Amino acid sequence: MSRSSATTLVGIGASPGIAIGRCWTIERRRVRTPKRRLTPEEVEGELARLRTSLEISDVQLAEVRGKVEEAQVPGSAEHTAIIDMHRMMLKDEMLVLEAQRQIREERLNAEWAVKRATRKIKNAFHEQADDYFKERRADVDFVGERIIKNLLGQAPDVEDVPPEGVIVVAHDLSPADTALLLHEHKVAAFVTDAGAKTSHTAIVARALEVPAVVGVGRVTAVAERGDWIVVDGARGLVVINPSPGERAGYEAAREKQLAGEQALLATRDLPARTLDDLTVRLAGNIEFAEEVPSLLAHGGEAVGLYRTEFLFMGRSDLPGEEEHYQNYRRILEALAPRPVTIRTFDLGGDKLPAGMRVTAENPALGLRAIRYCLRQPDMFRAQLRALLRASVHGNLRVMFPMISGVAELRAAKHALRQAADELRAEGVPFRQVPVGIMVELPSAAMIADRLAAECDFFSIGTNDLIQYTIGIDRQDKDVAYLYKPLHLAVLRLLKLICDAGRAAGVPVSMCGEMAGEPVNALVLLGLGVSELSMNGPSIPLVKRVVRAARAEEGRALVDRLLALTTADDIEHEVQAEMARRFPGLLDGDDEGPEPAGQG
Repeated sequence: MSRSSATTLVGIGASPGIAIGRCWTIERRRVRTPKRRLTPEEVEGELARLRTSLEISDVQLAEVRGKVEEAQVPGSAEHTAIIDMHRMMLKDEMLVLEAQRQIREERLNAEWAVKRATRKIKNAFHEQADDYFKERRADVDFVGERIIKNLLGQAPDVEDVPPEGVIVVAHDLSPADTALLLHEHKVAAFVTDAGAKTSHTAIVARALEVPAVVGVGRVTAVAERGDWIVVDGARGLVVINPSPGERAGYEAAREKQLAGEQALLATRDLPARTLDDLTVRLAGNIEFAEEVPSLLAHGGEAVGLYRTEFLFMGRSDLPGEEEHYQNYRRILEALAPRPVTIRTFDLGGDKLPAGMRVTAENPALGLRAIRYCLRQPDMFRAQLRALLRASVHGNLRVMFPMISGVAELRAAKHALRQAADELRAEGVPFRQVPVGIMVELPSAAMIADRLAAECDFFSIGTNDLIQYTIGIDRQDKDVAYLYKPLHLAVLRLLKLICDAGRAAGVPVSMCGEMAGEPVNALVLLGLGVSELSMNGPSIPLVKRVVRAARAEEGRALVDRLLALTTADDIEHEVQAEMARRFPGLLDGDDEGPEPAGQG
């Protein structure tokens, strides 16, 4: 029975948009795992039970995968890639052999053996890892839970079919759950207690442009099936049982937002050119090939950052050269002739397949990204060969991450030349490709003039640059307030990078989150950034700002900002300038009535 008083909860806005509908709660409570000691005579039978459960689990995931492929809707490959990852986990030696050892040596029942084996794997993911890699701990949970439920004879997937247009509320959703719910039923939105912006539900919801709020914490304890519920994916708000007046307000906000999106998309095929004729390229950051249609639909002109780490997730082996090649070829062909910047692996420490991790007290400052790749030449070689082979299928640019000095850049370029020499000797066609670097370390920013002499382009990774410059982890709630993109030290570094690039004739792009914030657009124009790369849905509003601006105004603004001292003063000046020069321009960026009934 629905309640009448409104309750507003705040979570993480994972996929923008406003959805209004009836709540459909899904029970995904943790399975109760029995524990008992086996007699010696029971061991072989328990091993057989484990084998059967693994086989059944694989068949189930294969069936889900088949349904997703058969549906042939945008975003299918996100699901199938994640489901394939889970199927590989079912064969992972760290899971299977450890569970078998627990049964044989500890004489534990199969359910408890699987629980202990999955716990051991999860512990291998460092607690200090970023959100993306923390979320892979959830993958291990989902796989372990499936095996245990099959051992207990319980159904591991969602069986309660929701009607079309409902808002699904759950503690968490597995990739199989999300696949079935999205592909078999038209769900209006997702809300989960758990998760982050990098959880499966969030990634897929963004790709398919379904509103989602994750990490709400207690929505399943508050919402009941049949309640009216509002989801504001941009602001991370969930309103349960809004009053008729509040609901009407959100309906109006939703209609205004949709109309605003349509108006913004009218500029999709127009250039991002300022009033004084400076053209900026607006590109997208992607992880999956299936994000390309959404990127193009929002007016994306290129891919400014393709993250390749997903190829490594959930597996104990390394992807081979052919797997790399097919993946890159698909992206390049989908975008051709538009430029595609593919970043080599940003891996290391806490960002490696199970069984390959290295112990590090501070993985953020340890053996990662280009440092790790140079230490693992065979792995790096496979990726570089595949990139060069794929270059004939589109407009490829190769980018090396976390370059701290000229020696690292030279070593990475040498590895690329070696791969090219091998392919040339084998008669394999490839093209010479532009080579650039991620400028995300203060050391690289400080010697940008020297680095510019040895590469073809810069791409500023502001997420890490800001954290390394100010010395904070923005995921740490105790210091997150210090994360200031417009900190004077950050502005000075950005100017240093852009000035060095301009002096050397090296284009400077930006692929951090700062690039997708419309309020920053005038500052970035003034600094001289020539390409802004962001999530596809952010492109239209940034383009609107660029087309209404003058680059000379941006340069004057930057000069004033550099004369200020505190981040708060700089932020205030930027906001005041945007409000003065573009009154109403950013209206709709934060749509929705004020939340009521905070609970």
